[in-house]
Amino acid sequence: MSPLLQARDAGLSFGRTRALRGASLTIDAGEVVAISGPSGSGKSTLLHCLSGILVPDAGEIHYGGTRLDELDEDARARLRREAFGIVFQFGGLVPELTAAENVAVPLMFGGLGRAEAAGAALEWLGRVGADDCAPLRPGDLSGGQTQRVALARALATGPKVVFADEPTGALDSAAGEQLLGLLLTTAREHGTTVVLVTHDNRIAAFADREIVVRDGAVAEAAEVSR
Repeated sequence: MSPLLQARDAGLSFGRTRALRGASLTIDAGEVVAISGPSGSGKSTLLHCLSGILVPDAGEIHYGGTRLDELDEDARARLRREAFGIVFQFGGLVPELTAAENVAVPLMFGGLGRAEAAGAALEWLGRVGADDCAPLRPGDLSGGQTQRVALARALATGPKVVFADEPTGALDSAAGEQLLGLLLTTAREHGTTVVLVTHDNRIAAFADREIVVRDGAVAEAAEVSR
């Protein structure tokens, strides 16, 4: 069976800085994969290429049978709406919207009516323990609450893949492990693939497999021992 996600010799430069240098990896459907490495190693850049946020200037990115790097910006954005969920380190919520509205908006983009999307948003906020955050705007949320809302938004659309870029980086260890537990429990219940960027070995230990990135290339990949 073909992998769900694949990078083949992906390269990307920002000016004179080479962020990726021929990075290659494969990720199967339903896997939970941690991409780890030191700060500046290129792990977040690799995740952004896999999710279509960035386009490599060398190599290939495949999602299923699609060359993601050959799609135009609109097609990549559509794919992210329909197939991907993304959680960033600081949430990335829209500050003018309430927590419930932040979760509901992607559902409305997906075709749900306003009332149905609002109901689903409240349901998902409840699932991640953030139902009391529904009427609050991001500026009134704690770091842990922000990440729970971002997680609800990422999961509510039923994505095939959840990309999480240092989702626990702004949280203390207890809150971070609790958030990660919510993500992985929900993902595994639905067979969702998770690609998680982290520099924390304790967080990487939650994954099925760890891929280590150094100097813009994949240095090693191994199953996580338990």
